[in-house]
Amino acid sequence: MKLDDFDYDLPQDRIAQEPLAERDASRLLVLPRHDGPIRHRSIRDLPDELGRGDVLVVNDTRVRPCRLVGRRATGGVVKALVLGRAATDGDFEALVESGGRLHAGETIRFEEGRIEGVVGPEVSGGPIGLRLVRFGGALEERLREVGRAPLPPYIRRPSIDDPRREQDRARYQTVFAEREGAVAAPTAGLHFTPRLLADLESRGVELARVTLHVGVGTFAPIRTESVEDHRMHAEWADVGESTVVAVRRALANGRRVVAVGTTSCRALETAALRSAEVGGPVLAPFSGPTDLYILPGFQFRVVDALLTNFHQPRSTLLCLVSAFAGRERILEAYREALESGYRFLSYGDAMLIVCGRPSGRDEASYNSAP
Repeated sequence: MKLDDFDYDLPQDRIAQEPLAERDASRLLVLPRHDGPIRHRSIRDLPDELGRGDVLVVNDTRVRPCRLVGRRATGGVVKALVLGRAATDGDFEALVESGGRLHAGETIRFEEGRIEGVVGPEVSGGPIGLRLVRFGGALEERLREVGRAPLPPYIRRPSIDDPRREQDRARYQTVFAEREGAVAAPTAGLHFTPRLLADLESRGVELARVTLHVGVGTFAPIRTESVEDHRMHAEWADVGESTVVAVRRALANGRRVVAVGTTSCRALETAALRSAEVGGPVLAPFSGPTDLYILPGFQFRVVDALLTNFHQPRSTLLCLVSAFAGRERILEAYREALESGYRFLSYGDAMLIVCGRPSGRDEASYNSAP
């Protein structure tokens, strides 16, 4: 498959630059997975789209405030996204962006000198701009104090001291975020509020959690002509016993497993694959790195429905949703979303790819209460 097969025209003015005043005010495009008309609803209608006994699986990763803005000795602006500790002692890996060429050994004063970093060499085999940086002192503690939300570059903040900085730290985080470690938000989860979660619970929808610390693997662009030649960077995932029990119960009772976001989907399908490799049950607990790359032709073992945002052209995320519902059907839905005024990408609206009932499970078992 060619990368061009996963392209579409996304006008800049359709990329959401601000979160809505209320998280659950987002629009929701409902796309039947196999056939049927597209429907236009609100995220607040999600409980009406799900059934009693369905399991909604969310990613409880917590985003680190790991973006830093600083200046060189020459006054030039440098931006860094701190990914995490490197294999070499004392160094961190960071995606570094500068208007001019940086030199190894150069000191950058980030956040008005509250954090200093010494630029090291580029990391071979990594994404463009990945370098080693040595920070002094307790970096993670200082990031929590002065770090910025790691907004993707298509969300533009025109000045270093943009007044939306604190708003972004709060809004670029899900309400169920607990386990710190992500460098980008699992954005499908940004639509949820305590009110919406309570409504889902009152309708008999069960909430389960996985963890996938969103990293370079999720957002690195595809740079190969053939999508099969792209390689995902590994990210850490955890699917615990309680979630496994909930998912198995749903499968046994003919209920749907609904993944909130591509990261929850990849965590579940990784655990299912690992279990299958050793002849285990349909799903077993899993904890460890995953570089699962989902392309059209992938056999989904666990996930029946997917709540997700609208993704960038030519991305691994667009490949995943195309694998789930079919490339042509997804691109058709994206065209309708653009024509209907939906907001795209991280702060944008949502899409629910849904089946009436899980494939291969009889209607009687799905409609009977567990």
